[in-house]
Amino acid sequence: MPAFVRKGAPALLGAGTLCAALLLTGCAHPAPTAATPPTAPAPPSASAAAKATAPEATDARPAGPVRIPGIGPLTQARIPDGTTQALVVTGATENSNTATVVLHQRAPGGRWYEAGGPWPAHNALKGWTADHSAGDLRTPIGVYRIGDAGGRLPDPGARLPYDEDPEFAISGTGFHGESLEGSFDHVIAIDYNRVPGRTPLDKERPLGADKGGGVWIHVDHGGPTQACVALDRDDLRTLLVSLDPAAEPVVVMGPAPALAR
Repeated sequence: MPAFVRKGAPALLGAGTLCAALLLTGCAHPAPTAATPPTAPAPPSASAAAKATAPEATDARPAGPVRIPGIGPLTQARIPDGTTQALVVTGATENSNTATVVLHQRAPGGRWYEAGGPWPAHNALKGWTADHSAGDLRTPIGVYRIGDAGGRLPDPGARLPYDEDPEFAISGTGFHGESLEGSFDHVIAIDYNRVPGRTPLDKERPLGADKGGGVWIHVDHGGPTQACVALDRDDLRTLLVSLDPAAEPVVVMGPAPALAR
């Protein structure tokens, strides 16, 4: 197998929760007494007046919530503190095999905003599961690191480590009779039951083979998958060049009711 071509060091998935609080305080001024009559305030200086009328500097990024829209407190708590990119894959129901994908970015102030998408996607034929096993034809629900990429075609400009390898070739047909050729031209490995920092082709399964593996984000072939998430080719290439290892990116995926918890 050709050597794994790295464009940058893979991010490490840290543990922790995302918390934010805003503390508002005020000051009280005592009322003047009869012995000390109040005096008229001095007129503001020119510099003070200028400050009062000058607009405040604002962040160029769009304003956003502290929690990602559609993501509940339990799910949000699984996103590491150091993560500033979260790819959210949302299905309508537990049994749906189509989804919507949005890339969210966290601004320095802690608020999230949309940085890519929404993009249509396919997931596994039978939908989603919180207890994935090999061959169940469901995509695992959860929050997983995404730090390694590859494909049959050359690197489109990814900052993630990218392994170009002919072994990503695939043939055959999907569940609706559609051709699978080209589905692995570009892939991003989801760190479900795999060793981070290796090519997506690596077959080591830390949880055991019965828990499945090889769950990727790959090129959409026009139908549901075995367990992966599939994006349109151009959308996947856009995602590949957007993901930054320094942002410790994760994928947050599942049906909307599960993600809202």
